[in-house]
Amino acid sequence: MTILESSDTAAIRNVALVGASATGKTTLTEALLLRAGVLKQPGSVERGSTVSDHDPLEKRVGHSLNTAVVNCEHDGIRIQLLDTPGALEFVGQSLPALEAVETAAIVVSATSGVDSTALRMMAHATERKLDRLIIVNRIDVPGARCEAVLTQIREVFGRECLPLNLPADGGARVVDCFFNRGGATDFSSPEAAHQALVEQVVEVDSDFVDRYLNQGDVEATELHAPLEQALRDGHLIPVCFVSARTGAGVDELLDIITKLLPNPTEGNPPDFLDGTGNDAKLMHATPDPGKHVLAHVFKVTVDPYVGKMGVLRVHQGTITRDSQLFVGDGRKPFKVGHLFRLQGGEHVEIARALPGDICAIAKVDALHFDAVLHDAAEDSHIHLKPLQFPVPVHGIAIEPKRHGDEQRLWELVQRAVDEDPCLRIEQVAATRETVVYGLGELHLRMLLDRLREVHKFEVETRPPRTAYRETITTQAEGHHRHKKQTGGAGQFGEVFLRVEPLPRGAGFEFVDVVKGGAIPSNFMPAVEKGVREALAAGVIAGYAVEDIRVTVHDGKSHSVDSKDIAFATAARKATWVAIMEARPIVLEPIVDVEILAPAAAMGDITGDLASRRGQVNGTEAQLGGTMIVRGQAPAAELIAYATRLNAMTSGEGRYTIAFSHYEPAPATVQNNLRKEHKPVEVE
Repeated sequence: MTILESSDTAAIRNVALVGASATGKTTLTEALLLRAGVLKQPGSVERGSTVSDHDPLEKRVGHSLNTAVVNCEHDGIRIQLLDTPGALEFVGQSLPALEAVETAAIVVSATSGVDSTALRMMAHATERKLDRLIIVNRIDVPGARCEAVLTQIREVFGRECLPLNLPADGGARVVDCFFNRGGATDFSSPEAAHQALVEQVVEVDSDFVDRYLNQGDVEATELHAPLEQALRDGHLIPVCFVSARTGAGVDELLDIITKLLPNPTEGNPPDFLDGTGNDAKLMHATPDPGKHVLAHVFKVTVDPYVGKMGVLRVHQGTITRDSQLFVGDGRKPFKVGHLFRLQGGEHVEIARALPGDICAIAKVDALHFDAVLHDAAEDSHIHLKPLQFPVPVHGIAIEPKRHGDEQRLWELVQRAVDEDPCLRIEQVAATRETVVYGLGELHLRMLLDRLREVHKFEVETRPPRTAYRETITTQAEGHHRHKKQTGGAGQFGEVFLRVEPLPRGAGFEFVDVVKGGAIPSNFMPAVEKGVREALAAGVIAGYAVEDIRVTVHDGKSHSVDSKDIAFATAARKATWVAIMEARPIVLEPIVDVEILAPAAAMGDITGDLASRRGQVNGTEAQLGGTMIVRGQAPAAELIAYATRLNAMTSGEGRYTIAFSHYEPAPATVQNNLRKEHKPVEVE
């Protein structure tokens, strides 16, 4: 397939197709490529033959998992389309796509209408000041409700949502309403839609308002400048109808993209920040190919054959195959060896990239998600205003099936984390586990499938253990004499100490009040080491002891046999004895939880939270019939909560958690943990 290089920034259109799964974004991408002459016949999601879904896992599961970049040309304009995944779990792929385009096209189904994903993506596009277009797909299928969906769109997103075309003949075709005023449609009329569009557009320009009031009409061909302003300001959000399956409305959509949507010089420029913290200054790139380079890496892939590849949008300057570029504040530049245009999984080498171009650079290890590439030292502190991603809270503990493969596992999962900002890997010291966190069960299942199918790496998984803690509730004394004689020099150390509880969250204090050299000062570090080892190992349930003060007040030594190991052992076992006498208890972690879900599910959610020993602290109504519930619950009760929340909200709920504090676990939990733990025995 032939992909032309850009000759002029004004001849580029960048559009991200966003929206829920099953709205037909990938099929629509195929239809656009077909009508633009890139394809001779369209691929099929079901057969795994589309340009966008080129990943083996995408072909198997039948839906997009990654953002794909495709190119086509129509009427001398090069269109760069970003086909994004629709599942909430893969928002780490879809949100960054908005950083690379001027227009966010929110795709909704003519059968189901506006959903929670459309709401979220519209909110993100609005916050990033993008032009917005709403595409109503599947207008020809049984059960399509085009008129009702348009009414819903206007109720949810505002009266500025107006149709550019209308379906006709039961969705078999569409009729343009911007340049055309006549024709039969399934509802409303082109004349009424045309008048509403013109009135909405001219409102942003006082000269056109006067002409419209005096002359009664303004030709649509004269409205390019005010139309661009109306789109930039969000004063107009066009709605168009299409059937990706039959091709109805696809030619009209290509015309809308090329004739009405902004090029990179017309859209609102993204907000760059120069500097960090409160000293950061807002700045905008200038889409001038002659200026120094500013480009943003919005996607990273790690291919076993190609290596690390950064997909980037050029905002300013020109990148060539010989360009010397810096990554962020890095001091060492790299030379661009190869520059690629992407067509799904195909990489087409190009000689240069202009402002507005979306391209890729491979085999540069320093590239990372959200990096700004530049060729001038004074731009080293420039970065894009950060995106706010959902916090990954759904975790699984993971370990390799084969002992010794721990490092390989870490490297493979870290590679996935590099590609997806909504994945996180953590070594949890408290439970001695490697835990991977994602946005839901599907998110993590795809990661595990990739490890197994692509990398041929087998792993064991289980729910992560809760990071309980132990503490004491009263003061107690502990003593231990360590004496060992094995023929030569022996070991001797004796320690007397006292433990007492501290306020919750105070941690650990070690106090030395030994007098008269009963324990020589050179052995005191060993004593403290032994105490810390006892606390880290736990006493009644195997979890670290905290909020405790340990005071060493006496001991004995031997001039020949006393050694560090002897005092460390004596201190460890004296601490164990003291804690067992100090009425120890288990503490459980309590987390703050924030749940966003449809208002209709609030009763189920609050009741379920109460059944998990949680409490609701407040609720807040949100746009589009959703609500936020804020509360607290034990972390152990929220393991695999995503599955339960999906069931209560039909997959439309999401939540975040953040550690709050520790508090005593219920007696049943304490008893179960004690039974499961085999305590250390004192000599």
